[in-house]
Amino acid sequence: MRIVIAHDKQDLGCRAAEDGAERIRKALAARNTANVIVATGTSQFEMLAVLTRAPGINWNQVTFFHLDEYAGMSMEHPASFRRYLKERFVNHLPQPPRAFHFLNGELDARAECRRVGRLLAEHPIDVAFVGIGENGHLAFNDPPADFQTQEPYIVVELDEACRRQQLGEGWFRTLDEVPRQAISMSIQQIMKSAAIVCTVPDARKAVAVRAAVEGPVTPAVPASILQTHAAAVLYLEPESAKLLASMSTC
Repeated sequence: MRIVIAHDKQDLGCRAAEDGAERIRKALAARNTANVIVATGTSQFEMLAVLTRAPGINWNQVTFFHLDEYAGMSMEHPASFRRYLKERFVNHLPQPPRAFHFLNGELDARAECRRVGRLLAEHPIDVAFVGIGENGHLAFNDPPADFQTQEPYIVVELDEACRRQQLGEGWFRTLDEVPRQAISMSIQQIMKSAAIVCTVPDARKAVAVRAAVEGPVTPAVPASILQTHAAAVLYLEPESAKLLASMSTC
């Protein structure tokens, strides 16, 4: 894992987007197709906005998957990740993608895991855009995460710290409204990506960043697994990086 500390959130988004865009361009040049995972949440706002404007990409040749979705949630809900990705990403692309395999949380969750998992098996991922949660989660793999399952998508229970983060980010009015289950891409599936671009702004993530970067690789800090990926890049800014033992802005 490599760490890049940007000057601020906008610089962070620009650097992460350009890194991922270049990996998409290389995949398109090599195979005339690319397969990409995109994440949601406030941490991805700046990155996704820049990615939609990246030059030299024929989005008609790119197939997308996304990391996770709440179980039982309508796409009409403001917190729906399908809604987020359509409104903040897909609708802003200059051309429609080849395909976008959304997770439908309104269906039977385990059947949806199997359906999208079969599609994912046919599309080796060139680059995964991800973030880290306040509790150190990766996707919705809350601690202690399952580091062993080979299933592409799994149904998970959301812990209180995760649910409080979703409330704090403004997606829900009360904690009781935050779902207790979700569909999540598994840790092992994320780690199969050829490259991982992890974007983590904000001071509220600083404790999780320190644990993921400087602590042991452990299911208690799911994002720590990124230490073992040779092509993972963690993009931080001064606030999210402030607790690291050695912090220098690149």
